[in-house]
Amino acid sequence: MKGIEQFPGMSVLDHGRDVYARYLDLIQPTPLLKWRMPEWVEKLRPLQLPLEIMKDYLIYHDCGKPFCRVIDEEGKQHFPDHAQKSYETWMQYAETEQDRQIGKLILMDMDCHTIKGEAIDEFIKKPEAPSLILAGLAEIHSNAQWLQQLDSDQFKIKWKRIDKIGRRLVAKV
Repeated sequence: MKGIEQFPGMSVLDHGRDVYARYLDLIQPTPLLKWRMPEWVEKLRPLQLPLEIMKDYLIYHDCGKPFCRVIDEEGKQHFPDHAQKSYETWMQYAETEQDRQIGKLILMDMDCHTIKGEAIDEFIKKPEAPSLILAGLAEIHSNAQWLQQLDSDQFKIKWKRIDKIGRRLVAKV
């Protein structure tokens, strides 16, 4: 993870650490970092999984990226099916129930970024949904801050998707 760049100048491991740092800020009553804060965050904070689970999940959520990295004809890197590969990589070393819970979160890591339609209804029924949606919010802010793209259309699209799922989740809770 140290030897593969998530972005120029940031390794996959550093990315995980930065997402975790963002998450820690997000779950505080008064975050210190710059956020585009959805109104529902406060309602999801008390529903989070234990911090020791979230820490390992967030730091190592992309642990399979070194094993699925491909470079296209233009020299751009891609990580196809990295959530599945990260899950498989993590589970090779999983020994405890906590490790298996972390593996489950890793497998579902991309859900809040990719699900649509009726799949959202299934996602918000999962007990991990509040933790995953706040993790997703921390991740898009981490990425956008690192790339200095907090005002980009790409960030706004990602934020809007997470906001939609978050609002539906809070309406269910």
